[in-house]
Amino acid sequence: MVVPNYTYLKLKMLGPNGIITIESTYEHACNCDVECIEYAEAIVEAETLIVNLDQLGSEVPDSKRHAETFEPTEAVKLILIDPTCPDDRALRISATLDIK
Repeated sequence: MVVPNYTYLKLKMLGPNGIITIESTYEHACNCDVECIEYAEAIVEAETLIVNLDQLGSEVPDSKRHAETFEPTEAVKLILIDPTCPDDRALRISATLDIK
C-alpha cells in the first residue's frame, strides 16, 4: 500500500510504527529515470539478440550429417593420376579446364 507523490518526490507507506516517508531530489529522480530507460533498452536488445541467435541456429547445417554423394554443378572429366598404375585413381576436374 504505497502512495507515490511525483510533485513533491515523496513516497509514503504504512510501517509498523506509523507512516514511512521517503524523500528524494529532482536530480536523483532524473538519474533513476535514465537508469530505468537504459535497463529497458538493454532488455529489448537482449531479447532481440536471442531471437536472432535462434534464427541463425535453425539455419546452421547439422555438423554430424554427412552427404551421401557429391553431385557437381557443372560437367566434369576424369584425369588419371598415373596412367601406368593398375588401380583407377583419377581426379575430377571441370570439363572446361585444360588437362595441363
